[in-house]
Amino acid sequence: MIPTPRVFLVDDQPAVLKALSRLLVSAGFAVTAFGSAQEFLDSGNADALGCLVLDLAMPGMNGMELQQALLARASALPIIFLTGHGDIDTGVQAMKFGAADFLTKPVDGDKLLCAVQAAFERNRQILSDRAEQDEIKARLDSLTPREREVLELVVEGKLNKQAAAELGTVEKTIKVHRARVMSKMKVRSLAELVRLVDRLGIRGIAQDA
Repeated sequence: MIPTPRVFLVDDQPAVLKALSRLLVSAGFAVTAFGSAQEFLDSGNADALGCLVLDLAMPGMNGMELQQALLARASALPIIFLTGHGDIDTGVQAMKFGAADFLTKPVDGDKLLCAVQAAFERNRQILSDRAEQDEIKARLDSLTPREREVLELVVEGKLNKQAAAELGTVEKTIKVHRARVMSKMKVRSLAELVRLVDRLGIRGIAQDA
């Protein structure tokens, strides 16, 4: 069973939490509220499905500090910042570090609901991309050291004969390794193989093994 995406509200003002919770619940969203950034951080929900609706200015850990803490944990939760000050510079900084949206208080209900829906979609996409990368990485990890060397040369565009010369072996052996690489990486063409390696954003994989 797939977990239900949830809106995590973080604000030090109980009245704001109550009003926003009521709005979001009435729109069909699952909601969990927290009175401080530290309380949310300690809740273990950094890797949950959904999004974070976060007050910018709070005593103790503020919204920007929580954002940095979540970035350090590689959290996939998109953040919608709320502020009563309309601080444009802070908003720009928050967006620079990956915030999904930046809304001013009092919050327009329709804008918040639209922002949450967009953040949910963004969260799903991030998690989908990560799962795909994990799958590709698992295929890469299944290769032997020599197969990784062959893969490296193949994606560089080297012909079997050239790869054989560089690795000090014969072309027939390279063909065997190449076929195993294609099978283990689950691709049918060189173009597909190059795209998979590019998805991981890496080069020099033989040396990194």
